[in-house]
Amino acid sequence: MADLTHYVILNSNAGTANATGVDAASLAKLFEANGLNAEIDARSDVTLSQRIADAMASAAPTVVAAGGDGTITALAAALVDSDKNLAILPLGTVNALAKDLHVPLALPQAVAALVTGEAHRIDVGEVNGRIFLHKVVVGLIPGLAAGREHIRGRYDTSAKIGFLRYIFRRLARAKRIAVVIETESGVRRVERIQAMAVASNSYDEGLGHFFSRGSLDRGMLTLYVLRHFTARDFIRLTTGMLLGRWKNDEALTMESVNSVTIDTRKDLIKVMFDGEVETLRTPLQFKIKPKALSVIVPAMASAPAVAA
Repeated sequence: MADLTHYVILNSNAGTANATGVDAASLAKLFEANGLNAEIDARSDVTLSQRIADAMASAAPTVVAAGGDGTITALAAALVDSDKNLAILPLGTVNALAKDLHVPLALPQAVAALVTGEAHRIDVGEVNGRIFLHKVVVGLIPGLAAGREHIRGRYDTSAKIGFLRYIFRRLARAKRIAVVIETESGVRRVERIQAMAVASNSYDEGLGHFFSRGSLDRGMLTLYVLRHFTARDFIRLTTGMLLGRWKNDEALTMESVNSVTIDTRKDLIKVMFDGEVETLRTPLQFKIKPKALSVIVPAMASAPAVAA
């Protein structure tokens, strides 16, 4: 029997997987058709943490997250600073890291890309000891994201209109919060903000680059601060992002840092953690972990998003 090359953790409840009926049998056929020896873990009666532990204990050099961003982030946290690679089969709704790495979004093509995929190392962010791959957001945005849960899985027009109404109601009632920001320089400052994000590396500006990152190995965090965010700001900033002109928006400031601490008057604060709403204890202590994660990217003339 050929050596095990891929250990696949399949989240069959992820957005695309659930919608298209991807299961262990269909996924195994795709791997076999591409000459890849894979173990498919589709267990629904075992915790994700145990499944990840089993993957880490396997002989496979590459562990595949077949699911959404939540599955990918959880697996990446275990793989950081290890000798195993992370590969992605994008079966979620947003698939942010897969897009940054130019992984094909169609499942057959994504599996086929593993055959000639190349290992590259990327940065990850850390907050209070937890790994994140994209960004952590505080302030107004997590509250808006929470409203998304009411329409999750619904694609009808009434649900979308209802969500927009919810957004504009929240924007009209939103109040700024005071935060204390301290970067690695040791200088502390107080800001009154509507929202703030700390991202691993930085988001690109340009037509078609909507929350996409062209480089994932610059070794820096980017701090984004929104001091005000009215309905007018929302429309203007969203339009600017779609048109590729948003970095000079009057409501937004940015700075690159190696580490940053964010504190508030509250002991606990809601954040959007790689797309999921969670509660973290303050102060929030962020740092970058340069090239701490090995990822498999499609073989291309010029490697996407990362340097060799």
